[in-house]
Amino acid sequence: MNKNNQNKYTGFRKNYSKFIYEDFSIVDNPQEIAVKYFFSVDDRHKFTPSFSISKRGNSWSTYDKDFLENLVFQIGLVELISYWKAICPKEVIIKAGKLDESQIEFWKKLYFNGLGEFFYLNGIEADFDNFMVLYSESEREFKKSFTETTNQQVIVPIGGGKDSAVTLELLKEKMSVIPFIVNPRKASLDTVKIAGFDSNKTFEIQRTIDPHLIKLNNEGFLNGHTPFSALLAFMTVLAAVITNSKFIALSNESSANEPTVSTGANHQYSKSFEFELDFRNYCKSYLSENIEYFSFLRPLNEFGIARLFSGMKKYHGAFRSCNVGSKTDSWCGKCPKCLFTFIMLSPFIENEKVNRIFGKNLFADESLIPFLDELTGVADEKPFECVGTIDEVNFALHKTLERYIGPLPALLKYYQENLDGVILKLDRVEHEFDQDHHLVSPFKEILISALNDQ
Repeated sequence: MNKNNQNKYTGFRKNYSKFIYEDFSIVDNPQEIAVKYFFSVDDRHKFTPSFSISKRGNSWSTYDKDFLENLVFQIGLVELISYWKAICPKEVIIKAGKLDESQIEFWKKLYFNGLGEFFYLNGIEADFDNFMVLYSESEREFKKSFTETTNQQVIVPIGGGKDSAVTLELLKEKMSVIPFIVNPRKASLDTVKIAGFDSNKTFEIQRTIDPHLIKLNNEGFLNGHTPFSALLAFMTVLAAVITNSKFIALSNESSANEPTVSTGANHQYSKSFEFELDFRNYCKSYLSENIEYFSFLRPLNEFGIARLFSGMKKYHGAFRSCNVGSKTDSWCGKCPKCLFTFIMLSPFIENEKVNRIFGKNLFADESLIPFLDELTGVADEKPFECVGTIDEVNFALHKTLERYIGPLPALLKYYQENLDGVILKLDRVEHEFDQDHHLVSPFKEILISALNDQ
């Protein structure tokens, strides 16, 4: 990412004035729901992203078509930020539906904080008051759902990593679970299959990015991270309404609350407890009072989740968390996410077994030392990846050194010689159970029981 894109950002805002959310369309037939959005920038660039939901399986219920429009409209408000960020016009005009002042405040906060990494890595000086003027030019109002949810089904988003596997495994025997996947890939499909669900029991959404955005990125327009988990939040509410499910159980941990850099930019903002709280309030006010959205793993840190996952051996060969290798369903072995995951599993799984999961011993790769410095707090900033806190990484490395058998590989030797002194004060990491969560009974009891069985 170019840290000197301030001039480009300023130039785009001089040459382009308005981003417009024009409208959306819904085709609802016996086979699928197909949605398309219509965005434009000064009539010079047009974008038509889309998503579709196949109506296979037996989890569908009778749903309110008017409320479907509301959810589709709201999803578009998240979707638009991926397109706005290419050019960053100062005005964002919503013509597809009406927003009140409280909604505008919610969306501006989400856009600004969700783009914190984008602004930081592009070297863009933006503040909340001037980065965007957001307003609605429509009187079209949408219906909030007042339908009483009649069952206790749980929507569980599955990404293919260790966290969602833990949630799925712990809830599937105690609750009626519907796995939820956006753009299925092998790791997410394998996770669902290993847990005992077939395709008819899974709610899948196929999301398509407009190729014109990719073209602009290739031509040098601005690019960067957007808050995908916020898009996931609204899509899961759509799934809950369609399937008449009361609960949405995410797999975001307390570690997501730690900023990536000292200035406050957080790669995981839309996984944070702050966003979870904001979204729950927004959902109750504008979407449905009967749906409970929360993260099942919120009380735990990454160390605690890794401990639970280490005992779920059937998933060890299938899960994938590497963004670089996501398209090929592999661990690249060269990125900070691979190294972080390797570190977190090492206190709990034998050396050779961890090596087999990743295809090699990442601790033996000296080229990963700069990532180790980022993960352990030696460098000025953490990696812009979904990784745990600095304390958790240091604690996991300390525990690994205690149990490692044989000569120390390069990274562990480097760590022992240079970094091990900070560990002694970090015992709290091992048994942390954060009280900032929204778990209700029986979810809290299920989680505590699993921890007690360790």
